[in-house]
Amino acid sequence: MRFLAFHLMPYATPEVGEAVPKSVPESAWVTLSNRLYDPAKGVELYKRYLDELTYAAEVGFDGVSVNEHHQNAYGTMPNPNIIASALVQRIPDKQIAILGNAISIHNPLLIAEQVAMLDVLSGGRVLSGFVRGIGFEYSTFGLNPNDSRERFHEAHDLIVDAWSKPGPFPWYGKHFHFDYVNTWPRPVQQPHPPIWIPSQGSAETVDWTAQHRYVYLQTFTKEDRLVAIAEEFREAARRYGYTAHPEQIGCAMPVYVGETDESAREEYRPHVEYFFNRLLTGPVPMWFPPGYLTDASHQRVTKTKSELFSHNDHTFEEMERDGLVVVGSPDTVVRRLEELFERTGMGTFLPFVQIATMDHRMTMANIRRLGEHVLPRLRDFVPTRYAEERRVPS
Repeated sequence: MRFLAFHLMPYATPEVGEAVPKSVPESAWVTLSNRLYDPAKGVELYKRYLDELTYAAEVGFDGVSVNEHHQNAYGTMPNPNIIASALVQRIPDKQIAILGNAISIHNPLLIAEQVAMLDVLSGGRVLSGFVRGIGFEYSTFGLNPNDSRERFHEAHDLIVDAWSKPGPFPWYGKHFHFDYVNTWPRPVQQPHPPIWIPSQGSAETVDWTAQHRYVYLQTFTKEDRLVAIAEEFREAARRYGYTAHPEQIGCAMPVYVGETDESAREEYRPHVEYFFNRLLTGPVPMWFPPGYLTDASHQRVTKTKSELFSHNDHTFEEMERDGLVVVGSPDTVVRRLEELFERTGMGTFLPFVQIATMDHRMTMANIRRLGEHVLPRLRDFVPTRYAEERRVPS
């Protein structure tokens, strides 16, 4: 098993909580006024969040991970490469996962340069995640979501070529046109940094990721559905002529380790309910606008996600029952994660070490307990179906 600490770097204050009504369609995304953002508080939060991820690397995580979102209080990393550059300097020997750059909505040649630069700065420790960006991003930048998947595929192909082929060469695609592709610097990791694909579970993304033999990561998904998607990925891999390694399948999920089950639930409840009911919620058509998903994937994704994103009255008990969070004493968290890893066959796990209104003390305690009492007991866990296979994919 490999473990990377995940952090959204939220701006979660009582004022934000009060500003997001208890009924959708209002949300903490795009339309929540930035009058609520205090830059002086932001200075302290960024420093604190970088300290938390640095500590995670020190106590035993294999690396840390950041991501990209825009115009919201849910996660204040509009440019994950900037955050990654700070982490590269603070963390000298662990992996830095960027999950990911939203390559459908930006200039892909610029992303190729930035990630290559980070790979050189880190000495070859960057994991490069690619995402299309959720529907809110298309509202932010005024882009047509109908072009999302086409732009993603073309941007991916361009970036991989920019990393792995000697330049200069021209690129004349449907969505991107460059007379000269000639990336300086070139990445340390050849032919390119490892590519990870976070997703909400569209059938096309599962299949495409398996085809390219990349790492697939699922987010915000009930456990039973997570099990089904993991099996879809393995089946897709078999169609493409290979057996998926457990480390090719992973997920990100909120995890909190307390001293006891009772204290952990009491401590975590207000923060996780704030997270799901104030920061994550939003109108489903804004999450998945028309044209963003194919008809088949729209039905399957919105069926499972609408109940999660479209109302603001989730309870902690519901989240725990559905396997959306893992909370408890070290023994309980180890047992629940063993059950999750066994059912899904996954070998990559990204616990959210902080969510919403968790303060620094509580977050650091969570990271410490994970590093000291949970990760060492799970490090050598192998799902039964893979007990004979120890090969790590190249």
